[in-house]
Parts: sequence; structure tokens; C-alpha cells
Amino acid sequence: MKYIFFLFTATVFMTEINAQTAEDSVKTVVNKMFEAMRNADPAALKTTFSDNIVFHTIATSREGTVTVRSEDPKEFIDFISKEKKGNADERIVIETIKLDGPLALVWAPYKFYYAGKFSHCGVDSFQLVRINGEWKIQYIIDTRRKQGCE
Repeated sequence: MKYIFFLFTATVFMTEINAQTAEDSVKTVVNKMFEAMRNADPAALKTTFSDNIVFHTIATSREGTVTVRSEDPKEFIDFISKEKKGNADERIVIETIKLDGPLALVWAPYKFYYAGKFSHCGVDSFQLVRINGEWKIQYIIDTRRKQGCE
């Protein structure tokens, strides 16, 4: 009887040690997206997205006018598929994750390097949805600038 209790306790303890938190699961999906970009792997990239992902970019004109542009997810995936491994290197720092059941928000400042050279920086804001037990990126909106990137 002591042996069965020990096995049960050890199994529960090891499961808790190895279990990922919801925040860890969200980070994993976001990091997988950027890994797929660096590896120029469109198949891996697609696995991180929901079927109806939406991309937006906040742009500021030289005159200071702010607009929101829609980006085509298919064009983004096609762009990544044509790149050399390592060309599209977006380096993020996940600052915030918020969760409410099947909804997650991620706030991540980034610096983007293309073919080893700094291109721009900004912030990525992600909305993820837990679909059939898996986190999927549903929405991405970002800012882009060339200055103030320290």
C-alpha cells in the first residue's frame, strides 16, 4: 500500500513540475512564430495562426498622420517562404501576458533585423484564442519606427 501511495504521490509531483502554465503555453506559441520566421518555415508559421488571423500595422506618415493598415496574412507567409534562413529576425521581449479563459493578450516590444542589419523596432500586440486545447494567434497589430529603439 505504501508503494502505491508513493507512486501516486511521485506521479502527481512530477506532473506538476513538468506542467506548463497557461502563460508558458502562450509564450511558446508566440516564440514559435518568430522561430518559424527566422527559419523561413511557412508550414511552422501557419501552425501558430488561427484560420482567420488578422494583421494590422499602425503607420505614421512624415506629416505625423496615424493610420491603421491591414496586412494580408497570406502575403506575409509567402514573404517568409521566399526568405533565406536567418533573414527575418524579429527579436522580442514579452513584457505582459493577460489571460481570461480562452483569450490571451501579449505585449512585446521588438527589434527587427533583416539579413543581419537593423531595420526597425516597435511593439507587437497579440490576441490569442485557445481553440480545441491549443493557443492560436488570432490578431496581431504592431507599431514600426526607426528611431527610439535603444
